[in-house]
Amino acid sequence: MKFIHYLEKITGVDIYAMAAFIIFFSIFIIMAIWAWKADKKMINYLRNIPLED
Repeated sequence: MKFIHYLEKITGVDIYAMAAFIIFFSIFIIMAIWAWKADKKMINYLRNIPLED
């Protein structure tokens, strides 16, 4: 029996998928807003970290 069939038998399992999507989307939006409003000097510093010795 495939794993997906086990999930179909669990009542209320769809709420986990919806919760995971909402958490991921919320974090994505928060990080996008942070990147948009972040200080440009800090962004340039973070951008150059891998290139430093």
